[in-house]
Amino acid sequence: MTSILTLTLNPALDLAVATPEVVPGPKLRCTQPKTDPGGGGVNVSRVIQRLGGDSTALVALGGPTGAGLEALLRAQALTLLPFAVSGETRISFAVTEGVSGAQYRFVLPGPVWAETDFDRLCAALPEGAAGGVPGGAPAGFAVLSGSLPPGLTPDHAVRLTRQLDAHGWRIVADTSGPVLAAFCAGDAPLSVLRMDHAEAEEMAGCPLPEPADSARFAAERVAAGAAETVIVARGPDGSVAATRDARWHVEAADVPVVSKIGAGDSFVGAFTLALSRGLGLSDALAHGSAAASATVMTPGTDLCRSDDALRLVSACPVTAL
Repeated sequence: MTSILTLTLNPALDLAVATPEVVPGPKLRCTQPKTDPGGGGVNVSRVIQRLGGDSTALVALGGPTGAGLEALLRAQALTLLPFAVSGETRISFAVTEGVSGAQYRFVLPGPVWAETDFDRLCAALPEGAAGGVPGGAPAGFAVLSGSLPPGLTPDHAVRLTRQLDAHGWRIVADTSGPVLAAFCAGDAPLSVLRMDHAEAEEMAGCPLPEPADSARFAAERVAAGAAETVIVARGPDGSVAATRDARWHVEAADVPVVSKIGAGDSFVGAFTLALSRGLGLSDALAHGSAAASATVMTPGTDLCRSDDALRLVSACPVTAL
């Protein structure tokens, strides 16, 4: 197994509660909050651990909330590489309405980074070959997942990927907005670029109604130099992927949907773990889709259960397009 590094520059302390009905005006009495560590890379590392793998989680932490998040991460025995920043780590708040089952998600912006913070981050990056990550495994995967903190721009994201590439990492990126646009333009040295269906349609500038349409768009992004592999998630339709030589569609398992929070991170975690274990792209897609399907079965901010993720692999067939 090759090493895996996850980077979470804008993590969150995730709180999830339920209340009978969400209405304006009166106080809304909530259940006891469920508290989890959050942020794209953090969730990827948590999924990798649940599936029996190992990763090193580089997490930016600041203030009392950051200290609380660090305590949660250490309690879960993740291999943690803390990166201190000024300001307060953000809180994300999810409320599930009992009457309708609707879920409301409130996300704070996080601490503002200065240029010196970014310079310190680049200096703190471990090597992708022997020496930087516990175990000294060669040429691993670096997962850049989630949003950037305020103060950082798409240019910073591109510069970060180039620094990771220079350190020997193969980069898996799962981001959004202007950073995704920069990555789609081919500005970064990525191994894998993942996005969801709505983001792909925005990047394409047109509807992508069928899996074949998403696969065609993904292949165009590969040809433009966005990444060696481009993946587009299509929710209940599963995901599609394209390389220079092939296109695939992986189905999502038919499971009851309780909460969609963390499904994308679970896909990335299981997919990257499968690649690090030497599985081919087709098998990695099946493992990713199974983990995402398993996650939507769990409440609130919870992630996939390992038994479900493994059991559902056979329910996520992969076909060539």
